[in-house]
Amino acid sequence: MVFPEVMMHRDAIIYVAGHAGLIGSAVVRRLERDGYRTPITRQRSEVDLRDARQVSEFFEEVHPKYVILAAGRVGGIMENQTCPADFMDENMAIQLNVLMAARRAGVQRLILFGSSCMYPRECSQPMAEHALLSGKPEPTSLPYAISKLAGTYLCLAYNKQDHATRFIPVIPNSAYGPHDNFDPKSAHVLSALMARFHQAKVSGAESVALWGSGSPRREFIHADDIADACVHLLSQDELAVELPLNIGVGQDVSIKELAEMIARVVGYRGELEWDRTKPDGAPRKLLDSTRIQSLGWKPHIGLAEGLAETYRWYVRQVETATGPMPEVRR
Repeated sequence: MVFPEVMMHRDAIIYVAGHAGLIGSAVVRRLERDGYRTPITRQRSEVDLRDARQVSEFFEEVHPKYVILAAGRVGGIMENQTCPADFMDENMAIQLNVLMAARRAGVQRLILFGSSCMYPRECSQPMAEHALLSGKPEPTSLPYAISKLAGTYLCLAYNKQDHATRFIPVIPNSAYGPHDNFDPKSAHVLSALMARFHQAKVSGAESVALWGSGSPRREFIHADDIADACVHLLSQDELAVELPLNIGVGQDVSIKELAEMIARVVGYRGELEWDRTKPDGAPRKLLDSTRIQSLGWKPHIGLAEGLAETYRWYVRQVETATGPMPEVRR
């Protein structure tokens, strides 16, 4: 499908939903760095995206030309299993309310974030966009996957029915970076590991128990690379490419390799103990990003560089909240 006459001007009204989160904050940084008009943002106390009336009134008032929908409920295996209804309720409500309001307001382009967990658990690697709905997603993340599939295919349905509606669903792989959720009870694997190793280093713990076998493989992409991809897509004169679009780096690591990398970055020298009675999740999730690369985009931040930068940011937040980190001698 082709969306003509869409060149994004630097004075255009751009609404970033979820601006305080991992991807949303990266998008805001990128837009401001590149000299775009200050993006429109709202706190949940100002506009609750779960409330259709509030969302409709906001769009009627602001009339954004571009929208990046980075708001939603996210979490790891534990939270997906504990709060499946909340995951589906919140994400489906947010997506439906924002997409409907954007459609009525004549938004020029909107980016909606899907998730790599939408792909079948048993999927050929790397996972290409045409594999969506060819099998059942991983059960441990099924609530989130279903809600994101609903948003993705609503975008495609609007594009097909309205012909001129420009909703772009993208599928980034596991994102990380500043402003991530580092709560070990609800965070994704990378940030949860970073927080746990930091706490273990501070406390002098001799070992850290980790879920699963460490054998599943995952692809990790820095939020700044995702933001770069978003601006690249919004800036295209035409999008002569099939949707949705994967956004990945083209390389993966095992969870065990990731844990060892993070331990080195943090400076934790204790033992890593794997609890094989806990679930692993999908065996592998590597994206085929050929479609978006055909538009001239590519990632720039390597995993080692990104982990070091993310940990520096995390330590600053911890020290701001608790004071300087104590020195631990072992």
